[in-house]
Amino acid sequence: MTERPRPPVRRGFGGGPWGGPGLPAEKPMSFGPSVRRLLGRLRPEGPKLLAVIGLGVTSVALVVIGPKVLGRATDLIFSGVIGKQLPPGTSTAQAVAAARASGKGNVADMLARMHVVPGQGIDFSALRTVLAWALALYVGSALFSWMQVYLLNGVVQRTIFRLRAEVEDKLNRLPLQFFDQQPRGELLSRVTNDIDNVSQSLQQTISQLLSSVLTVIGVLVMMVVVSPLLALVALVTVPLSILVASQVARRSQKLFVAQWANTGSLNAHIEEAFTGHELVTVFGRRREVEQVFRERNDQLFEASFGAQFVSGIIMPAMMFIGNLNYVAIAVIGGVRVATGAMSLGDVQAFIQYSRQFTQPLTQVASMANLLQSGVASAERVFELLDAPEQEADPVQPVIPVASRGRVEFERVSFRYHPEQPLIEDLSLVAEPGHTVAIVGPTGAGKTTLVNLILRFYEVDAGRITLDGVDITAMRRVDLRSQIGMVLQDTWLFGGTIHDNIAYGNPAASEEEILAAAKATFVDRFVQSLPDGYDTVIDEEGSNVSAGEKQLLTIARAFLADPSLLILDEATSSVDTRTEVLVQRAMAALRSDRTSFVIAHRLSTIRDAELILMMEAGRIVERGTHDELLGARGAYFRLYSAQFRGAIAAADESAAQPAAAAPAGLR
Repeated sequence: MTERPRPPVRRGFGGGPWGGPGLPAEKPMSFGPSVRRLLGRLRPEGPKLLAVIGLGVTSVALVVIGPKVLGRATDLIFSGVIGKQLPPGTSTAQAVAAARASGKGNVADMLARMHVVPGQGIDFSALRTVLAWALALYVGSALFSWMQVYLLNGVVQRTIFRLRAEVEDKLNRLPLQFFDQQPRGELLSRVTNDIDNVSQSLQQTISQLLSSVLTVIGVLVMMVVVSPLLALVALVTVPLSILVASQVARRSQKLFVAQWANTGSLNAHIEEAFTGHELVTVFGRRREVEQVFRERNDQLFEASFGAQFVSGIIMPAMMFIGNLNYVAIAVIGGVRVATGAMSLGDVQAFIQYSRQFTQPLTQVASMANLLQSGVASAERVFELLDAPEQEADPVQPVIPVASRGRVEFERVSFRYHPEQPLIEDLSLVAEPGHTVAIVGPTGAGKTTLVNLILRFYEVDAGRITLDGVDITAMRRVDLRSQIGMVLQDTWLFGGTIHDNIAYGNPAASEEEILAAAKATFVDRFVQSLPDGYDTVIDEEGSNVSAGEKQLLTIARAFLADPSLLILDEATSSVDTRTEVLVQRAMAALRSDRTSFVIAHRLSTIRDAELILMMEAGRIVERGTHDELLGARGAYFRLYSAQFRGAIAAADESAAQPAAAAPAGLR
């Protein structure tokens, strides 16, 4: 299937990096819409998400109350230490008055605000009760947090499960043209690497973001309750933190898109290089392949390093701002304690709150790189999901009454590109039981013809009928179930020889599978293998020869027992003797079936009832082998070029005098 013109790979498919290998996307990622779309996929998990939020609120509430309780413990300790130093038997008012009389006004204000019993030390009974409450709060918070993470893990994994299933279904609905235009490694990168990255990002960011947002809200409420003035001081740093984070995120956003674009490009090159490893080695192009790998690997390194470095600036910047805020609160809080405006426990609690307030902001900022990376991958997956699909099957499909294999092209026109005509106003009829051979130079449109029959591509004008039914009125699965196809490029999957043959008809019995193998002479070489039909072949079929792989694909088509058979250079990889035997087997298979045979070796299609000579998408000649030779037209010239010209060239070469040969070859 290599002779038809291939559409060029598009650049920037859906805003993504499909075009230029190693190039970043042509437009920046739509961060906001992509985040909303990604979060929208969590809707089926609504009840569990509500439970996750409820557990998060409870966990954060318990954590937020903790510093206030610990502040009470600090006040008990501080009051006990101060009370132990005061004369026993005096009242608090007397101690305050004595301090003022001695000129210690700040101490007097502090004592007035404290619950001090002169002469009495630390109340350990009350202290134990407070600490027990604090321990219960933190243990309860940890328990609710664990339950939240457990539920969230299920939510994320089920969401990714559905996303993978949706991508798989989407791939099955995409037209062949889509796969023709995309590098295989790039497509695999989107289906595997990007989905895994989305999963990791959701898993690590949702829980942390939820906890961080709830913590900020809860801590802010408690800070206002403890001291509105210090709460105002803490809030001053929030706009500054947001400004720094947004500026850094904006610069790293494009770099993350480039990182995953370069990842797909590198994967495409690796897949291509290893698939064609033998050719690379034979033609001595290993250095060029390694050079391309190094270049794309360098591009990936630069993009990844830049993305991680730029986004990594957020963390130290936020910590710096948080430390400034901490210093300001400590200084102002110390002054207010000294003046008696606040208790020491409240200041201690507020300092803890200030840490709890800035820590979530810092954590959110530190997750910016992971979040942006995940959203960049999500956008690449969404581009795949948004790709145009093939036309839907008819709601009320039609199935031919009798499956005989009569195919008719009625004034069919088709082109891969609107500005480049290929097939124009083509009409032909293939009668049941007839073999139609399609010949012509490379790029004439031979394989395009059978692709249209299979509806791998849709016609631009005219129609194609199978047994009198327009193929567009049939479901694709019904159409293709009546067609068997053997390609020049063989395809085997990892499994046994038995399984590869049975792929043509999973419902076939062991006797039918063995009969198909014998009819196509597969049984002849299988019997020489130690494990016979249980021999396991890898996905590339490297442990069987090219001719044996071709025979296996032919056996698969035999087993399918189709009414219409398409052979695209199906015997190109077998030896001459085996080809003769396979041709005989195919002759038996083709009885009462229509066969389209694409051939370059004209010796294989001499017995065809109809030979179509194609040039530039048009049928320039049609007839039997003898009729076309008698017409002495395009077919005659092609036949002469293969046989008579080759014989004449061989005779001329043999007639050359020995003296004409180079000295080293005499």
